[in-house]
Amino acid sequence: MPSAEAPIRLGIVGVGKIVRDQHLPAIARNKDYALVAAASRNATVDGVANFATIEEMLAADVEIDAVSLCQPPQVRHQAARAALEAGKHVFLEKPPGATVSEVEDLKALATAKGVSLFASWHSRYAPAVEAARAFLASTRIRSVAIDWKEDVRRWHPNQDWIWRAGGFGVFDPGINALSIATHILPPMFVVSCALDFPDNRDAPIAARIDFLTSTGQPVAAVFDWRQTGPQTWDITAETDAGRMLLSAGGAKLAIDSRVVHDEPEQEYPMLYRRFAEIVRAGKSDADLAPLQHVADAFMLGKRNVVEAFFD
Repeated sequence: MPSAEAPIRLGIVGVGKIVRDQHLPAIARNKDYALVAAASRNATVDGVANFATIEEMLAADVEIDAVSLCQPPQVRHQAARAALEAGKHVFLEKPPGATVSEVEDLKALATAKGVSLFASWHSRYAPAVEAARAFLASTRIRSVAIDWKEDVRRWHPNQDWIWRAGGFGVFDPGINALSIATHILPPMFVVSCALDFPDNRDAPIAARIDFLTSTGQPVAAVFDWRQTGPQTWDITAETDAGRMLLSAGGAKLAIDSRVVHDEPEQEYPMLYRRFAEIVRAGKSDADLAPLQHVADAFMLGKRNVVEAFFD
């Protein structure tokens, strides 16, 4: 385990858009880390040792304490097992795996190896989420509506993997909403679901899910990848203390239309701060509730076939 003073020597795997946009800037600004290696089939990172695969990276003469895994979820389990078997701490980009059982396996292996596993639900670190959680804990919730609608062509251009089985489809962004909901609401359970699959795709483009909380409040979620123009990432709660609107993906909080919290987004810097914290403390942070809800939605979901989707 790295000492409190020494930087965590980090390798990153799967150098795609999210790594360039979020991970690399966050790592560069955090003194807890020294990025020493990268592994990717089709890309490299300047100034570090580069490899084609994680296996090559782990076998090389490069000292690594931890790895950040950012490749598609369908192939992440094998890479995570390789890193954990090698005694490395592991940061999992969301979703943490293609299935719940895969990540349960990783949690057990991390415990056995005495290393940290981090399921990095970045939307939980949006600036207004904790304020929303505190507000809801102070009042009685009557009902909740989740509206998570965006343009897939804008956020996932030409990413074929996301439309394959195990790629999650609209649940790739929808799981962000679920990561917030499972953090700020009482435990909840899927009671019904409808999934819209494009005629030429193996993953849904839209979903409508009804939940009930453990205390009986309804939660209605709508996820849709077909929205153009302004994007919608909202959670609305009707409560005894007024109408709460958590908007902009968790960045802004309003009560009865009065803004009470609005700060710039710092999700990935906070994720890496949290990862350093658990690595130095020798513990894991791998909540699977958002992933379990996606699995339940697929289990209970009625499949509707809609028009074909083309990039």
